[in-house]
Amino acid sequence: MLSNPVYDPFQILMKIYQNGTHLKQAIADTYIEEQYRSRTVKIVYGVLEQDGYLEFCLRHYASKAPKLAVRVLLKISLYMLLFMDKKRYMVTDCAVSLCKKLGKSGVSGFVNAFLRRFDKAEVDKAIPAGDEGEAIALSYPLYAYKMLKKEYGDRAKAIAGAPSKGVSVRFEKGAERYEEKPHIATPFDSNYIFENFVRDEGFHKGDYTFQSVGSIAICDCVAPCESLLDCCAAPGGKSVLLAKKCTQITAFELHAHRVELITQYKTRMGVNNIRELQKDSAVFDPEYEEKFDSVLCDAPCSGYGTISENPDIKLFRKAEDFEGLKKAQTDILSTVSRYVKKGGTLYYSTCSLFACENDKTVETFLKSHPEFSVEPLTSPLAHDQKKYGLQFLPDTAYGAGFYVCKLKKA
Repeated sequence: MLSNPVYDPFQILMKIYQNGTHLKQAIADTYIEEQYRSRTVKIVYGVLEQDGYLEFCLRHYASKAPKLAVRVLLKISLYMLLFMDKKRYMVTDCAVSLCKKLGKSGVSGFVNAFLRRFDKAEVDKAIPAGDEGEAIALSYPLYAYKMLKKEYGDRAKAIAGAPSKGVSVRFEKGAERYEEKPHIATPFDSNYIFENFVRDEGFHKGDYTFQSVGSIAICDCVAPCESLLDCCAAPGGKSVLLAKKCTQITAFELHAHRVELITQYKTRMGVNNIRELQKDSAVFDPEYEEKFDSVLCDAPCSGYGTISENPDIKLFRKAEDFEGLKKAQTDILSTVSRYVKKGGTLYYSTCSLFACENDKTVETFLKSHPEFSVEPLTSPLAHDQKKYGLQFLPDTAYGAGFYVCKLKKA
């Protein structure tokens, strides 16, 4: 019996759309037919990447909004039809079959009619002009696209539309075994981006790990030191990489289950100079006052610099979230700055594209902390030099959007 290619993606996407489960967790929590895993994951990521455009398709062709389960089913079907070049009859048959399997035979006629009469050319003609139309075509939330346009002008379209270049892998050893796979060499030693990369025993042996080129670029900006505090450290990628050039790493993480992620990461990679602690970085602890040569504050942020890897961010992140994020960033940065020794260094980083989370946060911090001053930074990874820090952007940095600033304590 042939597998219905719609079923597994439907189960995963319902967890995301209905329950707000994060993408990677939804995939991990769902049984997937292993022989079709790559197809399933491609569809799930693809639907989320194209959600804005697919929503517009539904609005254009449905007189009233279908219920959530039907919307998700139609989004999967449209993605397969438009972006995977699947035959219309096959997609329609699979969608109708799943309707019946789910006990929704009553809507199977609507689903059948919708998919048979759908016309992409007609939809595309209806896309409005201006920012709204560009945001729809790019499947980018309109409020965020307007923020990009305000900051980056005509470059906003390239930034918003920049695809992931593939899977970023950082090798500790054995990279030569994988050189025949199509890949891009980044500016960093033993970091390559592969078109496709299937995890094998080398991952469990600590031969390599998966780490964004933007994350590696931030670590590259951190100077060697004796003692370093990594705030908001889970899942532990930066801590593990920085452990190669810092004598002792202390890693703070708010939630116990995420502290365990750091433990698992360092153990897998054979690193023994990291001490991970469950600690709220926004709450001052006098035990750590002026204790560290360097502090890396990788603050919670909107995450828009990583949407090529985490497209569900476009569903969950709202315009009103930025005010709360700004407060969290300012509070954490202010608190952990007290852990820096006199003459020590504070690094502030995010995976955001927006100045309100980056340079503006640093500016606010400097106004109330005159003992800190900005230190120059550079990177071999393509970047924009902002007033205070470096901004890596997805259209020139292999799909990665990150920010880092270096501050020196007098």
